Formats: sequence, structure tokens, C-alpha cells
Amino acid sequence: MTYLLGILWIVGSFFMLKYRETLGDTIGEAEWMRKVGGVQTVLIFVSIFLFVWGIAMLTNTTSFLFGWIRYIIPGLKPPAQPALRTGL
Repeated sequence: MTYLLGILWIVGSFFMLKYRETLGDTIGEAEWMRKVGGVQTVLIFVSIFLFVWGIAMLTNTTSFLFGWIRYIIPGLKPPAQPALRTGL
């Protein structure tokens, strides 16, 4: 299932890049989008993120590439690891 979702994210990001003008007209331009470069620039950033996420899902490296997000968002921190006894 994760392979199928990864392929869907990659294909979806390709179509998002291809039809970004149509999508941009559909979404509309908000004030914060003008500060970053416009709606089409935001769509490019989102499609690049989705492409990288799809590659990470295909290679099963999502926890490695995006694991740092858990430390930024409160409430998503992983539980503390118990100390290992070494026997010394």
C-alpha cells in the first residue's frame, strides 16, 4: 500500500507542476502567497515536497527524512528511550 501511495504522490506532484497555472487560478492568491512569490511558486514548493515524500515512501525512509518534524511540533515527541544496562 505504501508503494502505491508513493507512486501516487510522485504522479500527483508531476501533474501539479504541469497544471500549476490552472490550479493557481482555481485556488486563488492569498496575501501570504504574494510574500513568497505567488500562488504558482507555492504550488511548486508543495509539488517538490510531495515528490520527495513519495520517493521517501517508496524507499521506506520517511522516518529518517522527516523524523525531525516530531521534535518541532509539540505533542508528537517520541517517548523517551529507557537507559540500557551495560553490566559494568
